[in-house]
Amino acid sequence: MKKIAVLIPCYNEEKTIRQVVTDFKEVLPDATIYVYDNNSTDRTVEIAKEAGATVCYEYQQGKGNVIRSMFRQIDADCYLMIDGDDTYPAKHAREMVDLVLEKGVDMVIGDRLSSTYFEENKRPFHNFGNKLVRYLINFIWKAKVKDIMTGYRAFSRPFVKMFPVMSGGFEIETEMTIHALDKRFFLKEIKIDYRDRPEGSFSKLDTHRDGIKVIKTIFSLFKEYSPLKFFGWIAAFLLLIAVGLFIPILITYIETGFVPRFPTLIASCFFALASLHSFFAGLVLDNIIRNERKSYELKRNNFE
Repeated sequence: MKKIAVLIPCYNEEKTIRQVVTDFKEVLPDATIYVYDNNSTDRTVEIAKEAGATVCYEYQQGKGNVIRSMFRQIDADCYLMIDGDDTYPAKHAREMVDLVLEKGVDMVIGDRLSSTYFEENKRPFHNFGNKLVRYLINFIWKAKVKDIMTGYRAFSRPFVKMFPVMSGGFEIETEMTIHALDKRFFLKEIKIDYRDRPEGSFSKLDTHRDGIKVIKTIFSLFKEYSPLKFFGWIAAFLLLIAVGLFIPILITYIETGFVPRFPTLIASCFFALASLHSFFAGLVLDNIIRNERKSYELKRNNFE
């Protein structure tokens, strides 16, 4: 029998954790439910144990740190990740697990944004942030992922064991999506229902602070995964400045035979050289990344 692990990262979710554990035990009776407590100060641990979950602990604060420990410590054939806030219905769980176990999907993404998210979520900046992140990633990676930051996902064993978790906080979902796109894992999205947190339950995500972290993660991973594009864009921008500074000087020289603004000419040459340096840096790094991709594919073949 294939082993299924339901992973629930938790921090102060005493209002909802019993319902989450109970619902997923009912829909996936053959699965092991793991609640990873992240320094809760309420009754989350006690209630999770009462509901029948296996409780583990991660003392480094942050969702990314919790998921790193989950992926390292738990062995399964399919991993279903769900938040402990009771915002995602369990009814979609079996379909997501079956896509991994029977169809060979590496990551099933629970798409909230195509269903009830924008009606249920009462935080307008969260809505704007989700749209912005979706646009940036789909534009940079030429993808069509509808929900980048959803916490409802199912994973194959190869994805989990070969995913280097670098993020420590809520930017982890963004990192997962970008890694899957870059390494060409098999992704599939299914539309899921979403309901806002019940009264008395509060989000741990800080819209502005964590939003900035997510944006920084996108550009950092863009630089790491696609250095030629990243530094190529910078090179093009610098070259545009160089040309903009140089053209008036060239026109004046053609008309008069003199170069009256040497500082501007020097600045133009500086930007042109910086553009060349940026382009060749991207070229060298891109070659390194290509070789690393080949090594990664060989490791993946051996793993599977």
